[in-house]
Amino acid sequence: MDFTESENQKAIRATVRDFAQREILPHRMDWDERQYFPRELFTRMGELGLLGMLVPEELGGAGMGYMEYKVAIEELAKVCGSIGLSMAAHNSLCTNHILMFGSNEQKQRFLPDLATGRHIGAWGLTEANTGSDAMRMQCTAVRDNDRNGWVLNGTKNWITHGISSDVAVVLARTGELLDSHGITAFVVLREQEGFSGGKKENKLGMRSSETAEMIFQDCFVPDDQVLGKPGEGFVQAMKILDGGRISIASLALGIAKGAFECARDYSKEREQFGQPISRFQAISFKLADMYTQIEAADLLTLQACWRKEKGLSLTKESAIAKYEASEVCVRVATEGVQVLGGYGYTKDFPAEKYYRDSKLCTIGEGTSEIQKLVISRELLKEN
Repeated sequence: MDFTESENQKAIRATVRDFAQREILPHRMDWDERQYFPRELFTRMGELGLLGMLVPEELGGAGMGYMEYKVAIEELAKVCGSIGLSMAAHNSLCTNHILMFGSNEQKQRFLPDLATGRHIGAWGLTEANTGSDAMRMQCTAVRDNDRNGWVLNGTKNWITHGISSDVAVVLARTGELLDSHGITAFVVLREQEGFSGGKKENKLGMRSSETAEMIFQDCFVPDDQVLGKPGEGFVQAMKILDGGRISIASLALGIAKGAFECARDYSKEREQFGQPISRFQAISFKLADMYTQIEAADLLTLQACWRKEKGLSLTKESAIAKYEASEVCVRVATEGVQVLGGYGYTKDFPAEKYYRDSKLCTIGEGTSEIQKLVISRELLKEN
């Protein structure tokens, strides 16, 4: 495996870095304080090709691979984890679910608007009492033969873009409880009667990435908005999460790299006892540990991207990448605050924001504990 960045990847990195510095950096703390989701920014991101990176060009996307996708999320997250998170949820969950499991007609109907940023996507799996235990979901879809469709009832919780999305892929129970073939995936449009946004969460970090409820009250969804066949939703969701873990690993890497660069730059400028604090072993060794851990997590994430692009199994590898990168992100962000000392605890520097944003990475799209469960199960299957 050769992980040397291609010229195309370097160009994407430079383009996204410039965009983030120009369009996000001046506003990130204001958005964070107000918990403001900058919908207008995502229109510009769509114009840049960032909201349909994995979608073929003939469907309005950029037609790129996971290596390029990783680079883009990373560069956004180095400046603001919230924007990286929203981009990841839009691309790898909602848009990618339609791309992977939609019919040709569904792809042509939904993907061009999602890929270009005209529409924002959401993905609804989690419920208040069924996070990791998804097969106990209470959101149901009941067959309505008279109207050739389904009636959805229930609530999804902690959904990125739960209020602002135009299109949502929603998983609902259509069969028996605990039946892995009793869940179906639906595309639900915001304009459809009975679909509404609910409570917006007041969060520790990732505050300008909208997290909210999606509520379904006798929401009718026609048959042509079922993804795949009825009963295939749970299996589809598990495959989507394999790729989604690459997104969160990339997000975690970006936050970690941003936290590291903040600490490194500060340590070279801050003087104590007549010299920059970077010359003290206590600080320089912290930087060495931070950088080494980031490099290791980066390689694990690149391996998962490589396997995804080669069409190889990646359940174990993506879980490893997500687990390690997210834990590294928290450790590096914590050490970043420590390097800045008292300034790290204030909003004068971004260290405290990296620290707050980092924790989501060990929780979203499967907690670290769930990643260890996935990894251990895959290991025990092997001879």
